[in-house]
Amino acid sequence: MSAHIPVTPSAESLAASARAARGKGRPPVHDWNPPFCGDLDMRIARDGTWFYLGTPIGRFELVKLFSSILRKDDDRYFLVTPVEKVGITVDDAPFVAVDFEAEGKGQDQVLTFRTHVGDTVAAGPDHPIRVERDPETGEPAPYVLVRDRLEALIDRKSFYRLVDHGGREEVGGGRWFGLWSGGAFFPVIPAAELPDG
Repeated sequence: MSAHIPVTPSAESLAASARAARGKGRPPVHDWNPPFCGDLDMRIARDGTWFYLGTPIGRFELVKLFSSILRKDDDRYFLVTPVEKVGITVDDAPFVAVDFEAEGKGQDQVLTFRTHVGDTVAAGPDHPIRVERDPETGEPAPYVLVRDRLEALIDRKSFYRLVDHGGREEVGGGRWFGLWSGGAFFPVIPAAELPDG
């Protein structure tokens, strides 16, 4: 008797399964519990480019489809359909926030980000902004939570524009420069580190 050897699905079979499962709205990937089928040679680069077998995926609709079935379990990323679950590699964050709109001022401000795959998200308590600092260079890397533990790296041009919408607040006994959105304040950098203090 030969043992059943699971075969890792291809990008094509995943896309077909995702299309078949797609109803109206976002697929309920957290309700699906298919068997793990191994890792797929698919990678999301830091700039948001998706690669399959080392080649960029040039079709936007295919990237958008794959992004809709992306899930993060623990510290790993997976593409999930009702019948299969495969691991993929993500260099930094799976999404890139390429633009934003600001409405209101101060504590009433709302910052709405748009990702490279067309998702929009308004930052707030359920979609926080956080900033990581590179331990060697001190360079900030800002992120916004898009959905279900999946973040978007806020691109450099948007981050520079965000500075115009920031202000100073007391946080945890220190004064911080940060951003208000959706009634929450998100610290970005200690105010003392700014040129004007």
